[in-house]
Amino acid sequence: MATLQHVCSAPLARALRSRAASLAPSTSRARLPQTDSSCVLLGLSEPELRQLALDFGQQSYRGKQLHGLLYKTKGKEIQDFSHLPQAFRNDLCEAGWRVGRSPVHRAVSAADGTVKILIKLEDNRLIETVGIPVEDDKGSFRLTACISSQVGCPLRCSFCATGKGGYSRNLKRHEIVEQVLAIEELFRHRVTNVVFMGMGEPMLNLKSVLEAHRCLNKDVQIGQRMMTISTVGVPNTIKLLASYKLQSTLAVSLHAPNQELREMIVPSAKSYPLDALMDDCKAYFIQTRRRVTFEYTLLAGVNDRIEHAVELAELLHSCGRGYHVNLIPFNPIEGSEYRRPYKKAVLAFAAALESKKITVSVRQTRGLDASAACGQLRNNFQKSPLLESAAAEPQPLPI
Repeated sequence: MATLQHVCSAPLARALRSRAASLAPSTSRARLPQTDSSCVLLGLSEPELRQLALDFGQQSYRGKQLHGLLYKTKGKEIQDFSHLPQAFRNDLCEAGWRVGRSPVHRAVSAADGTVKILIKLEDNRLIETVGIPVEDDKGSFRLTACISSQVGCPLRCSFCATGKGGYSRNLKRHEIVEQVLAIEELFRHRVTNVVFMGMGEPMLNLKSVLEAHRCLNKDVQIGQRMMTISTVGVPNTIKLLASYKLQSTLAVSLHAPNQELREMIVPSAKSYPLDALMDDCKAYFIQTRRRVTFEYTLLAGVNDRIEHAVELAELLHSCGRGYHVNLIPFNPIEGSEYRRPYKKAVLAFAAALESKKITVSVRQTRGLDASAACGQLRNNFQKSPLLESAAAEPQPLPI
């Protein structure tokens, strides 16, 4: 057993080689880099955990037990895994392994039941994730986790609070997965839907996003069709994502029907012309046969006129079929000069699209009074970590 004490890296290297093989698309040119080595259990698959158990001289079924403790029991500390032999737990800890769960620093509830939580990462930075419960008229309950992929965001879309708070780093695989587990614990209910629409640009952290996506699908047991990956558009990444042929939805944050207006709203559009973005979306649909959703934030007096709707319909028709438009009335953020359009303007914009045979929906605003609505996620510790004293203070969960 002494040979195992230095080596969280040895079994993990084998595990990651297995993961890299499982993630690799059919075309070798689309391979992603391997994950950075880290002795974190969360995010590993059952076969990887079985191999880990064998590497520590345990029987394979101990890895299956580990899998259940991570994803069903949702244990946070290895020493709490009482189903495992004490010697195995000790060996894991001594070799540097940990579960990889972070504490909830604070939770805020909105009147509609939406909950925004701040998770304190190991470097004392905070990320925000949102749980959105919905019960329909038939009594069916849906719980959506809106999760972050970066600490902050570097793209600085003009209407979004996250970009105004600065950017620090990409999230690791387990830091993405743990957000869903935290939402499940707070609501005491399984998450049914996951949207990568929290803080950050998922396509700038595609490696970890895809690994987390695999874990959420295979280990947490959330169907691929119940997940959505959002992007404002990063050159070459939509083609790469298409090569994986996921059954999840691609949501593209468009926000304008022409290049000039889009550059004003989304500064990063200067490096990714609208024509090129639409060509990539068309190719994505052809390759995956999955309809692309276009997110369109309506800003009063900026991009919400009927002529904008007509121009948007023409743009979409020029790219073939397989599209859906999701209209998002602007949610107010501090320091923004943008205004939320009146409901009449929103409905008129939707009607104009429908008259041009464009499938359209209007997103229901949730979590507005908790600053948890779309575009409102921002905290004071995106760029700089919490001070140790503040990090140590216990935070009540008002839910």
